[in-house]
Amino acid sequence: MSGFNLIVSTYRFREEEAQDEIHDLLEAFGDSDAESEITDIKGIILAQTSLDPFQVVGRLKELISSEPWQLRYILRVLPIEVVVPTDLDSIKDAAKELASRMEEGDTFRITVEKRHSSLASMEIINAIAGQINRKVNLENPSWVILVQILGGQAAVSVVKPGQIFSSVVEKRMQ
Repeated sequence: MSGFNLIVSTYRFREEEAQDEIHDLLEAFGDSDAESEITDIKGIILAQTSLDPFQVVGRLKELISSEPWQLRYILRVLPIEVVVPTDLDSIKDAAKELASRMEEGDTFRITVEKRHSSLASMEIINAIAGQINRKVNLENPSWVILVQILGGQAAVSVVKPGQIFSSVVEKRMQ
């Protein structure tokens, strides 16, 4: 699946249940035509929704605070803005373009999660960081440049720290 805008993670061998769960939730949120694919990477599902992926994350956070039992299999949902080929220049260019929304005085952190790729995480981080004229703050950044490498595809987003959904973190905050 090349046109995804959500990465959903779940427990190993619970991919089908999590896929059903994300479909049901996206339908409840207003997208009955959402598509998804269980990847060959254990615990990872790609989804394409017509809804804004950042609004999906917000709705999931609201849902888990009021009805935590609705989420049994989904562990994390990452909103994806751009999918590019897994090569350093494409990733760097996508991150630079998305990071242009950062304002003067904003700080950032780069988070790279890679699966089935020989690219080195530090190589990716150094290439992106060299393009962004803002201060780095690893502990409390204004923005997170999120790079998810899934074999030949790299998903890139620039998100506020609260724009990533983790059911474990959200349930702990209850």
